[in-house]
Amino acid sequence: MRQRYRVQFPPHTGGLSQDEAFFNLLEGERTLRIRFHDYHEIYRRPGLYEQVFYERLKCNSPDVLSESLARAVQAEGGSLSQLRVLDLGAGNGAMGEKLAARGVSRVVGADIIPEAREAALRDRPGVYDEYYVGDFAQLSPTQREAVAAWHVDAVTCVAALGFGDIPPATFFRALEFVAEGGWVAFNIKETFLDRSDESGFSRLIRELIFSEYLDVHHLQRYRHRLSMEGLPLFYFALVGRKVKNIPEDFLTRCEISS
Repeated sequence: MRQRYRVQFPPHTGGLSQDEAFFNLLEGERTLRIRFHDYHEIYRRPGLYEQVFYERLKCNSPDVLSESLARAVQAEGGSLSQLRVLDLGAGNGAMGEKLAARGVSRVVGADIIPEAREAALRDRPGVYDEYYVGDFAQLSPTQREAVAAWHVDAVTCVAALGFGDIPPATFFRALEFVAEGGWVAFNIKETFLDRSDESGFSRLIRELIFSEYLDVHHLQRYRHRLSMEGLPLFYFALVGRKVKNIPEDFLTRCEISS
């Protein structure tokens, strides 16, 4: 039986942004304040991520993204059972579990913190064929060779883009591993497609969507999860196909430095 935690949401959030939001965790006589993006603290506690984000806040992004990818692939006459997927920002394996359940041939996880890998292997053993820890923008030649050996033809990234968790350069380098004709599936907060957002990640996504390198097959606005106040937080689910390799200077041409 999954362990239950004593979790308290603050009564007044004071207009905190998503990456500033936090909850209080009561452990014995002490109370810990944990930010939603303090993944190293959350992953150390089995079931805490699921209790906060899936039970309390009703996150459904792994379901939406895996289904969107499956529909797009099937519409092109393919099958998920033929895909070798790199799950970037894999965390403790929620998306990998959905992909494996849909019969994906190979699922390779990747995250920047070791606690994520440890949690995935602990909570969802057997989901990933391999799980790498490291920043894809700074992989060593040996690490790049190891990832390339999987010959991935799809990259997924769920709830990890746009808040500094995965910088633009890291996402860009992950896309390099996808073969031409391969698939890309990710979700982003709805405001990241607004031209008023001049962050590096927002510019990268907009440039990719309208570039010759990515063919968008599916774009859907949906409720990612609830806020602590019970209000819906809307994201876009995007599934596209990598038409051809993205040139090395793409980031600099888009004036994206991070």
